[in-house]
Amino acid sequence: MINENLKLSGQLDIVLTGKDGKVKEQRTEKNLVVNTGLAFIASRMSGTAKAVMSHMALGSSSTAEAASQTDLVSILGSREVLDSTTITGTNAEKVQYVSSFEAGDATGAVKEAGIFNAATTGDMLSRTTFAVVNKAADDTMTVTWTITLSAT
Repeated sequence: MINENLKLSGQLDIVLTGKDGKVKEQRTEKNLVVNTGLAFIASRMSGTAKAVMSHMALGSSSTAEAASQTDLVSILGSREVLDSTTITGTNAEKVQYVSSFEAGDATGAVKEAGIFNAATTGDMLSRTTFAVVNKAADDTMTVTWTITLSAT
């Protein structure tokens, strides 16, 4: 009897850099793939594909993640176009999204992040909340978000 369990997980690596180029803070956080994210993945597999993930956003809400959420609770600034999307892993089981929020972008008390397939509206793949990262107006915050699929 074959017993296969597909597992989907995500992780963010956050690096906050000051205007002097020195790292002020660095951490790793887990995330939640939301219902619209699962529907997005199924659409890509079924040939009814929706637009690819293309944007990331930061927000200031500490409202807990929930599978039914479709957007950040309190966005800071606007959604940023991803700097890169890379497929990695031994069997191409990881997708890595990178976005840098430069000086002037999404400043303030950052407590949430999300990945989207449009600059406005569209589908949210994942959302996470975390302890506050205080991003000053002249800081750069780089988020590397890795979604991993595995069969256990």
